Amino acid sequence: MKEEALYDLFRRKLMEWFASSHRPMPWKGEKDPYLIWLSEVILQQTRVEQGLPYFERFRAQYPDIRSLANAPEDELMKLWEGLGYYSRARNLHQAAKYVANELEGRFPDTYEGIRQLKGVGPYTAAAIASFAYGLPYAVVDGNVSRVLARFFGIDSPVDSGAGKKQFAALAQALLSQTAPGRHNQAMMDFGATHCTPRAPLCRDCPLQQACRAFQQDRVAELPRKEKKPEKKTRFFHYLIFNRQGQAWIRKRTEKDIWRNLYDFPLLELGHPAQGVGEIQNSGCWQQRMGQEQAQNIRASRPFLQLLTHQKIQASFWEIELADETPFNSEGLIAVKRENLSKFAFPRIIDWYLNDNSLYLKLL
Repeated sequence: MKEEALYDLFRRKLMEWFASSHRPMPWKGEKDPYLIWLSEVILQQTRVEQGLPYFERFRAQYPDIRSLANAPEDELMKLWEGLGYYSRARNLHQAAKYVANELEGRFPDTYEGIRQLKGVGPYTAAAIASFAYGLPYAVVDGNVSRVLARFFGIDSPVDSGAGKKQFAALAQALLSQTAPGRHNQAMMDFGATHCTPRAPLCRDCPLQQACRAFQQDRVAELPRKEKKPEKKTRFFHYLIFNRQGQAWIRKRTEKDIWRNLYDFPLLELGHPAQGVGEIQNSGCWQQRMGQEQAQNIRASRPFLQLLTHQKIQASFWEIELADETPFNSEGLIAVKRENLSKFAFPRIIDWYLNDNSLYLKLL
């Protein structure tokens, strides 16, 4: 089949499928670029089922871009808590302030203008441009790349530089010029619900007759990805100093994924702690307690969080301080235990605070 005929077949079959199989979502058919942008940022690296309630809460709390721009940072980060990839929230806030203050509240209406917003890449810009303004820019995410790799039998790794360019060019060539937004939504839905990573619905696929991966029995092989390095494991030991129902926390200012969130004084070792002695001999302990030894220390079970490039194994050490015990609280904030839920913590700390299991008491 000639290339243009193959493209026409693909578009026609895709749109026929979409007419009867698309997923109802609150942002579908939305023309407000602010709400489209909000939904796309929330859904980056997030499953729809997880992101949907966050979108609803953000839309209710910040119905327009000015309300988002004027939001206190701690309030916004608390609302984002649990979604992960917190740089998205920081970029969202900065971009909202830019539009509200520099663009007088008018959301950019060109692809190039949208790309200028903090944290907006080609995919998000194409989604906003096509959905809000009907501009002919193709979206390319993991779902789209998977559909293209299988249908056209492409061996290029989808996460390589050359592969990304190849899939972007192909997606653009396939794009409907008359209904780019609808075409983009169809591509995304088809990959998310039909041509899935595992157990795709090949037997009932409208593209089956021309799908090279299906014809060559290579569906499970595609798309290909470059081999990723093994994730590094980091061992965090959080020291929770308590006195009269209060605990001390700090706001993270380091330029990392958890910047502007809160945590407890942190000791990072290259291994799980060998015992309370190792904790009390650490620099983190001595900064806060000097040579003072606490008698009442309890340790949690380990908690594990998988991030994109690393694994975090965290243990929590509850230290009860007597009234007369010296303690250096410089740089820390004293908070009542019952008020900790008002602060935005990394997810692994939330897991600990919500955990009802018993602690191991160390003598």
